[in-house]
Order: sequence, then C-alpha cells, then structure tokens
Amino acid sequence: MLFWDVFSAKGELGPEPEQRDVVGVVLQSATIAPRQSQTFTFLLAWHFPNRTPEWCGWDAPKGKDGTRIGNYYATRFDDAWAAAEYTVEHLTSLEKRTRLFADAFRESTLPAAVKEAASANLSTLASTTCFRTADGAFHGFEGVNDTRGCCFGNCTHVWNYETATAFLFPSFARSLRKAAFGYSMDDAGAMRFRQLLPDGYDRFGWAAADGQMGQILHAYLDWKLTGDDAWLREMWPRLKKAIEFAWVPGGWDANRDGVMEGVQHNTYDVEFYGPNPLCGIFYLGALRASEEMAPRNGRYGLRCGVSSALCAGQPMDRCEPIQRQLLCAAGARLSQRSDRAAFARRYGRQRDRAPGVPGGRWLPRRSTARPVPGGCRRTRASWSRARTWRPTLRAIYGSNYKRTLLEHDNVERTFALNDEAAVLVCSYAEGSGPRIPFPYYAEVFTGLEHATAAMMMYAGMIDEGVEYIANTRARYDGEKRNPWDEAECGHPLCAGDVVMVERGGVEWLRV
Repeated sequence: MLFWDVFSAKGELGPEPEQRDVVGVVLQSATIAPRQSQTFTFLLAWHFPNRTPEWCGWDAPKGKDGTRIGNYYATRFDDAWAAAEYTVEHLTSLEKRTRLFADAFRESTLPAAVKEAASANLSTLASTTCFRTADGAFHGFEGVNDTRGCCFGNCTHVWNYETATAFLFPSFARSLRKAAFGYSMDDAGAMRFRQLLPDGYDRFGWAAADGQMGQILHAYLDWKLTGDDAWLREMWPRLKKAIEFAWVPGGWDANRDGVMEGVQHNTYDVEFYGPNPLCGIFYLGALRASEEMAPRNGRYGLRCGVSSALCAGQPMDRCEPIQRQLLCAAGARLSQRSDRAAFARRYGRQRDRAPGVPGGRWLPRRSTARPVPGGCRRTRASWSRARTWRPTLRAIYGSNYKRTLLEHDNVERTFALNDEAAVLVCSYAEGSGPRIPFPYYAEVFTGLEHATAAMMMYAGMIDEGVEYIANTRARYDGEKRNPWDEAECGHPLCAGDVVMVERGGVEWLRV
C-alpha cells in the first residue's frame, strides 16, 4: 500500500527506504506516445554455490551429508550480479537461439499433440530434477517433491530409458556414463544402480539387470552419435567388465547361454527370475552392442565378438563368426524358452520364485518377486529392433488401453482417473490376475504411453500412436494438471522414457 501510494501520487517510487524487509518493488518508467509501444525488460538472477546432499535430498556416504558438492553455474559467475551482467550482454544471442529451437518444434509437420508432448517433457532437463555439481558432472533425480529431490542417484533403471541427453546434450550423456562405469561399478563389474554423492567413498545397493545392460547400450549410442574412438578406447575395459558381470557364479547368465535366468532386479522395483523379455532383450542388445564396440587391430567397431571370454580363446579370425553364431543361438533360445516356459498366448507368465538362484553382495538376497500370470504388460526397453511389433501393439491396444477409467480399480498411485483415457502398465485377462501382482501394475505411466505410441508410429500404426499421446496431453492440459509436470516419482519424471512391449510370440525377440 505504501509503495502504491507514493507511485500513484508522484509517478515514481522516490528514495529507497533505509530499512529493508522481504517486501520490495522495482520500477522502470517511460513516456509512451499514442499508438506507440514500449518494452520493459526485467532480469532475475541468482547464485547459490552451497548445494549439499542433505539439502537437496541426495543420499551420501555415512558422515558426508553436509559435504558441499556445489552447483556448476556458480563456478562460472562470482555472484548473481555477474550472472545478470552476462545475460544482458548476451541476451540477443541467447533469445535468438532459444527461439530457433522453439521454432523447429512449431514448424514441424508432426501432429500438434506429439510436438507438445516432446517439448513439454524436454523441459525436465531445465527443472530441479537435474543439476550439475561444481565439478561439471550431470546428475538427475527420478523427479522432485515440493522441497527436495525424489529418488536420487541417476538411477540406471530409470535414466536408462531416456535418450534426450544423448541427442541434445552429449556431454551430459557422457557424464552419466562416467558415473555408471566409474566408482558406481565395483571390481567385479557390478554397477550399483544409484550413485552416492560425494563420489568415491561408498556404493549404494546392488546391480539392476535392465539398468546395467541399458548403460552398455547407452555407451554404444553415445559412441555412434559422436564417432569418438578415443572415448570408446578409454571406456572399453569398463564396458567389457560390465558385460562379463552377467556370467559370475550365481549371476544373471552364469552358464553363458545368452539367457538371463538369475535374480534380476529391474525398473518395477522387484526381482524377476528366469527368462523374461524385459531384462532379456536388454541383455541380447548389450551383447550385440559390445560386439560392435569391441577392439580389433587397434580399431573399434569391427564386430570382433563380445569379449575374449565368449570367444573361448579362438583365433581372432574366427572370433566374429563364433560370436554371430552365439548371438543367433542365444536369441533363438531366449525366444523359444520365453514362449514355452514363461508365456501362454499373448499373456506373460513370470515365475515368482526360482529355487537355487542365490543373491549376494551384488544382487539382492530377498525375494520380492511378484508373479505376472495372464498379464498383458508394457515393459520398458526399446533398443533392439523388432520385426513383428504389430501383433504385440494390437494386443496392448486391445487389453491395456482404457478409453475411460470409471470402471478401473487402482489402489496405488493415481495419475489418471474418472473419465480420462489411458494405457495401463499391466492388464490381466478374465480376472486371472494373482492375489498380489507386481508393483505399479494398475497404474498409468505417461512415459510408457509416449514410448508405446512412438513404437506404434514406427510400426505404421500412426492413428493409434497419436491417439495415445493426445490422451496424455488432454490429461495435462493446464487445467486438470500442469502441462510441464507429468508426475510419477515426485513431480517431473526424467525426460524421454522409452519402452518395449512384450507378447507370447517369438519373432519380435530377434536382435
């Protein structure tokens, strides 16, 4: 009131008051002639160098919660004023480049809903879900709560499914790879699925099957996009160790037959036992990617087998055909065994217990597996090319897609409800579901919807894919929900979730 009284009487604010508090105003003034306009620019700048794990919600090694890990931007500028000065000096260029990026979306011939979904989810990279520590390393929560991050650690089986960093910010992608294949991976090759900060003092948890294999595929993508052989040469010893961890006694593929039978922690926060497409397709994809990246004669990418262990000491000139034969046999076995032992028609049957499969210091000892009998599931993977997606996608379109949720029961997290249309994580046929299904089965993940829609478009099911995405945008329309906040774990989920669907057939499992 006092500010307004002065301004309305004099047209200005007068001298700055001697005593300051949390209330203040800023003023720019100009005389605007009739039929003319004036632009007023205000800049808000900040400088917070004191990020700690405890403050932001990131787990730390014991006794290190208060360690200052900092913010990278704070190392570029001495204070908030310096940041504001830089912005003023470069404002024209910064705005021009920003508008150029936005214009590329707007002018695309893609359907409006697809463009909106893509741009809205990319905003997560500029949210508090993501940050860079003072050393320049890129890190990401799974999302954020109101005051702290939600689910720390660049979680391999969550960030495993995004590709936005690889295509838009390759240095961020490499930073994630450096952490995953760095201290987070122990001498045995087990990649702990969450990274503690500050790094180098302790490790968290155990290895996730889809997460570890997916990080190998991510490294392959990083290399393919950049063609940087020097980077791959530096990474290869760690990549080799990561793939060979699948063969440790009692591990994922202890008998090295190309099929994961061991205890497989995964993105659904449970352990799967025995052959299953979610983890199995990541494994075959990682084997194939490793074959592409393996060194031969001082060069990379010449398809010289996954590793010397799989080549079984054969001469180098025989290494490639041996590896190709192994991959073909492994793919066929996985397809046949999955179809015979784990599936019935189009509905998956996941065993909830595998006697004699141990845990250990790398793998969880507890049995938290949940059965999926009769379930038509959307699972997250999508690195290996599939040949017969359409029957799978049609099964999901018929079983998991609900045009209204009025008759749908869900006692877990509610991300869609009432008369909204959505795609369920898992749908059971004719009431055949188990008494206690696996977690999240009845929920709606927009990330899975987006990625399933993308696969539909890739498979020629354009209308169905656009329909899925239009439904998500209708739910996040700015009135029902925040259009830049597709919640799952906390608020904004990491950008670019990608999925692989599953069915009872065998063709789609080919690499």
